[in-house]
Amino acid sequence: MTRIISGSARGRSLRVPEQGTRPTSDRVREAVFSSLEHRLGSWRGLCVYDLYAGSGAFALEALSRGAGQAVAVEHDKRTVEIIRANAAAVGLPLAVVMLDVARFVARPPAPIPDVVFVDPPYEMPAANLARQLGTLLAQLPEHELLLVVERSARDRESPLPADLDEIDVRTIGETAITYARWYGYRHD
Repeated sequence: MTRIISGSARGRSLRVPEQGTRPTSDRVREAVFSSLEHRLGSWRGLCVYDLYAGSGAFALEALSRGAGQAVAVEHDKRTVEIIRANAAAVGLPLAVVMLDVARFVARPPAPIPDVVFVDPPYEMPAANLARQLGTLLAQLPEHELLLVVERSARDRESPLPADLDEIDVRTIGETAITYARWYGYRHD
């Protein structure tokens, strides 16, 4: 069972798609949010993108904790219906975009995100994901952004574009979480 961990919707259960997704465990999501709260200080007013959203749990958790806006991107119609139902069930204003992530990141982002969570299928090659992230970053104005990428701990290739440096990688069981910061330009 997937649930909201903290905030205004704490403890509320979320539906997950029966197939085609791999929901992030509550344990991993709790560790990610603990790390993000340490890095961000507060969710108040932040805009969050949840790419390859699955159940929408990451975006809904961020809204529950006070994020100002959240956008969940998913291409499968049935999965999008589940995300919308989850948002309605917990009473949070989640924007849901039914579009392939590669097409979504190729267009100018609106609203401009502060945090981007990316949880693609584990079988997606890291180089493909790095290209998608590079496309998104190229669209952004000079604006600081925190990027969080979930991958299999067995995948040793970096999912980050060449001009983006990771700031931390945490392994939790079979899951690797990569954190990176973008400043709107390469920052050394």
